[in-house]
Amino acid sequence: MANELRPCPCDIGDRFDYGGRGQEVQVEHIKAYVSKPSTSTDKAVIVIHDIFGWELPNTRYIADMLTANGYTAILPDFFVGQEPWKPSNDWATFYDWVKSRDAGKIDKEVDVVMKYLKEHCGAKNIGVIGFCWGGAAVQHLMLKNPHLKTGVSLYGVIKFFDDKSSLLHPTFFIFAEKDEIVPLEQVTVLEQKLKQNTKVDYEVKIYPGQTHGFVHRKKENINPQDKPYIEEGRRDMINWLNKYM
Repeated sequence: MANELRPCPCDIGDRFDYGGRGQEVQVEHIKAYVSKPSTSTDKAVIVIHDIFGWELPNTRYIADMLTANGYTAILPDFFVGQEPWKPSNDWATFYDWVKSRDAGKIDKEVDVVMKYLKEHCGAKNIGVIGFCWGGAAVQHLMLKNPHLKTGVSLYGVIKFFDDKSSLLHPTFFIFAEKDEIVPLEQVTVLEQKLKQNTKVDYEVKIYPGQTHGFVHRKKENINPQDKPYIEEGRRDMINWLNKYM
């Protein structure tokens, strides 16, 4: 795990040069990036960003990937105007920074976003995916929110599960074998708790040789050894959504 000087070894990775095909909108008190497919759909996915915020091109690229697969995708600013983490920030201040950005306290914003999707995008079936900080938020929502169809948590810090936790919806967990932030020991404990308590479908998958953020932070063309796993992770994410939505 991280040491005291660098409490979260979370790297922004390869920042994509990507403009996006969607548009920015105001959803009550929240700014959001929305991408819609060319044909109408009643299926929508909420995309929850990592610590680097809703404007990171990499995450918008994934939102547009969902749209290319037939989903309306919305990527809200779940920090609600607070500054995202910057690579130039002092990692020694990370724990204080994240205290005011609790992944388990986004319910109000999720309700606002779901209302928008239903009223303005014709959504009837809504799922959620999230990366890193957003992956932890997905775990929270899968345990607490009764109105979502399914979720995909990508390398989310495991923090909301106790000995009685039971998922409400089918959930897919993507982890990296060499993740310094979410070590495999924690993944093993999570699997044990899910096996004991969960009645709905779930899957925990570990991708060999990969590090934290591999699905949305790595450029396949400059990481050729990782390309098969990046593509597999993205394909698995889409397939899970297709199955349960």
